[in-house]
Amino acid sequence: MSGYVIVHATAATEAEAESIAEALLADELAACVQIVAIRSRYVWKGEVQREPEQLLLIKTRAVLFEIVRAKIRAMHSYETPEIVALPIVAADADYLSWMAGVTRSGD
Repeated sequence: MSGYVIVHATAATEAEAESIAEALLADELAACVQIVAIRSRYVWKGEVQREPEQLLLIKTRAVLFEIVRAKIRAMHSYETPEIVALPIVAADADYLSWMAGVTRSGD
């Protein structure tokens, strides 16, 4: 395992997604955040919801996940936001080196 993850998070609006992305980058908690408009379907409080959302794909170190999670929760409008880390099991060495150079070490 590489020690890096991609954190998936969704936001209600583009402005919220942009705000979260900028904060993560400013605090060196992410190397890159991609924001993609999506259409979500999910069950919330017994009802199927159909909402436009913004998907954030956050590239970061695995050791920073709890700090990233806390930052997202502090800034998020949802009662229960999606914050899911998926391990990067293989990646280009130069890409991982770049990620290491622009994120906190986690120490």
